Amino acid sequence: MSTVRVKVDLSRPTTLPKGRVDRRKLDATTEADLAIQQAEDDAEAMQDAARFVRRVRRRLGLTQQEFARRIDVPLDTIRNWEQGKRYPTGAARSLLKVLDRVPKAALAALD
Repeated sequence: MSTVRVKVDLSRPTTLPKGRVDRRKLDATTEADLAIQQAEDDAEAMQDAARFVRRVRRRLGLTQQEFARRIDVPLDTIRNWEQGKRYPTGAARSLLKVLDRVPKAALAALD
């Protein structure tokens, strides 16, 4: 496959490259196909969240039980997050992001 360089002038829409869309495939896509794809995407997002929670906990060097105690969350919640059964939302998600970026400061603030 070769690389093609295209110069685009946003003030002139005619310079935009033509997209490649298989109209027959697009027209043949059913609502059931879309629902299946959405379910697959949701499952993948759950697994991404599970990997993120597990990575944050392991970077901190904590067991699930220690992690649950440190962030004041039930142990079952941590297990559900890491197994991809549920995902953190709201404040828990924000806390995980802070723990990921500045772990020492976040843990110190939680003590």
